Amino acid sequence: MSFARPQALSGIHPDTVRIAAMSAAIALNAAALIAVMRPMAAQIATFTPTPPSITLISHPTPPKPLPVPDIELKPVPKAVPRTPVKVREVTPPPQAVTTTSDEGTIQAPPVVEAPVTAAPVAEAAPVETNLAYVSAPAPKYPQQAIRGRMQGTVTLRVLVDEAGKPLDVVVESSSGHKVLDDAARNQVLGSWRFQPAVQNGQHVKAWARIPVTFDLHSI
Repeated sequence: MSFARPQALSGIHPDTVRIAAMSAAIALNAAALIAVMRPMAAQIATFTPTPPSITLISHPTPPKPLPVPDIELKPVPKAVPRTPVKVREVTPPPQAVTTTSDEGTIQAPPVVEAPVTAAPVAEAAPVETNLAYVSAPAPKYPQQAIRGRMQGTVTLRVLVDEAGKPLDVVVESSSGHKVLDDAARNQVLGSWRFQPAVQNGQHVKAWARIPVTFDLHSI
């Protein structure tokens, strides 16, 4: 199928037609834009700016100056002169003085100085050891213990001096009866004697543990 081109447009170039159409479209858009912006221009012309509000800052009232107190100035007291300190002179001990008489020359007795006492030497602590008996008589059974049928073994801790004599006796383990404990302690402290302990070739004090048994069958 073929179309016939109108005779009126047969002699016009296609670019000319396109330019004319675009110009017409631009003119229409510009007219529409001007019509839309007319009310906005009127509003801008009639707009009155509102002045900004100003807030006044109130400054605080400065404080009143404090009254200056009246100060009475007193004169500074004069310095009291110090009394000079007297230095005591140390007089050396008098030397031996000789005097002459008809009987000849006599020399005065010399000055004797006080002897210096040496500091006491700390005593060594007693040692712990086992000691042999020299005399250990059997303890007397208390009558109260016999009537009460009391018996048992008490362990004593005995402090023995350099001569083998007990100085102190402490009950380390009880027999269960105070009567027997006291009887054993008094018997060892009053009657028993030991071989003294030896340390570095010398007799020294020593602690020893001594068991004492009370048995009703031995009475």
